[in-house]
Amino acid sequence: MNFRIYNTMTRQKELFRPLKEGEAGIYTCGPTVYHYAHIGNMRSYIAEDGLVRALRFLGWKVKRVMNITDVGHLVSDADTGEDKMEVGARREGKSAWDIAKFYTEAFFRDYYALGCAKPDVICPATDYIQEMVDLGLALEKKGFTYPIAGDGVYFDVSKLPDYGKLAGKAHIDGIKEGARVEAVAGKRHPADFAIWKFAAIGEKRQMEWDSPWGRGFPGWHMECSAMAMKHLGDTIDVHCGGEDHVAVHHTNEIAQSEGATGKPFSNYWMHVRFLVTGDEGKMSKSAGEFLTLESVTKRGYDPLSYRYYCLQTHYRKQLEFSWEGVEASARGLDGLRALARKVKTEAGAPAELDKGAKPYLDFTAALADDVNLPAALAVLWETLKDGSVPAAQRLAFAQAAEEVTALDLFRAEAAGELASEFMAMIKDREAARKARDWKKSDELRKALSDKGVLIEDTPSGTKWKLTRG
Repeated sequence: MNFRIYNTMTRQKELFRPLKEGEAGIYTCGPTVYHYAHIGNMRSYIAEDGLVRALRFLGWKVKRVMNITDVGHLVSDADTGEDKMEVGARREGKSAWDIAKFYTEAFFRDYYALGCAKPDVICPATDYIQEMVDLGLALEKKGFTYPIAGDGVYFDVSKLPDYGKLAGKAHIDGIKEGARVEAVAGKRHPADFAIWKFAAIGEKRQMEWDSPWGRGFPGWHMECSAMAMKHLGDTIDVHCGGEDHVAVHHTNEIAQSEGATGKPFSNYWMHVRFLVTGDEGKMSKSAGEFLTLESVTKRGYDPLSYRYYCLQTHYRKQLEFSWEGVEASARGLDGLRALARKVKTEAGAPAELDKGAKPYLDFTAALADDVNLPAALAVLWETLKDGSVPAAQRLAFAQAAEEVTALDLFRAEAAGELASEFMAMIKDREAARKARDWKKSDELRKALSDKGVLIEDTPSGTKWKLTRG
């Protein structure tokens, strides 16, 4: 089946034509592991997981590469400020290496809890310093770089005629000193960016390496170019990330990659819109307070309730976060699972999957239309509820759809006995829900979760399970 993807570069949906027939090479920008990933970050990873799962479902062989930024990401896009890893190390009184290990593990716990499939290649930046140095040398040889004494080696954007084509030339030309990109003394143009930063004289960084230009560390943008080309070739099929990467990070990746190779860096660019929080705007760690997946589970919600929440809105639309929305998603997921279990009980065993039947065709058509997971989810609901379709056929379809939705549709219901005090809290919560006292309902759900009791609201009533002994 033909697959169409919205390409940020061209601002339109395009027929997907990979470099190798039947195969797709995908690079996704991973986390900067100086702190926990927030749920806005996780929305992007859920969407990218949806892309990978959809392509595999539609018959493509996919190789997905994800980087781990454990060095070089400064607190400013302007190559100013400190490395975020150094900031994290100082904040917690640990080494930068320990910070990287801790938050990488924390990220993947959340990532897998959200049903996301393991990337085929996971690349910590610190494992690829030589590849970044080699890329810098290639740029230097072609005359794209210049040094700034005491600061670093910079890419000269004026040497690349189409610099800024992803974000739009007008945007790049409009960059002013001290605005989107802050001034660095010695830069020839405000948009020039570091490919290598020198270690400050008299100051010992925890992460620094020798290079032909002096001891220091790579610029943040270098890692993605070096690792993408290392594992996927000079030109890759799809490059993914959040919409905040368009103007600076991905723009600079294109510049240094194409400057070095003279070839297109990526044929398709997929960007996920922000998760926003009402009047406060996009969720950001730099703002200080942010919500993590633990914020969701501490309220007693299944992590997959948040995945379901994200799947209901197309990745190219902003998603506004609210706890009421998560509550509704938890109820929706419980209802979908109850339907799936009912169909499984009725069917006993699945029939052979009918790929010519309307549910399958509608589901695949939704996936093939720029990964329209909300439409695909609607097809799943309609099919499970459609009594005119034999249960065995509905079961076969639901099992196939699970390969994409990853919602653990056939999870068994909770069973067993619970302490009387917990049962009393559950009854109080049910009463609060009937009275539409959502504040009290949420408080009781969280209190139960803190005691190790996970609550699930289903069409047949409230279910529970123990999350710890």
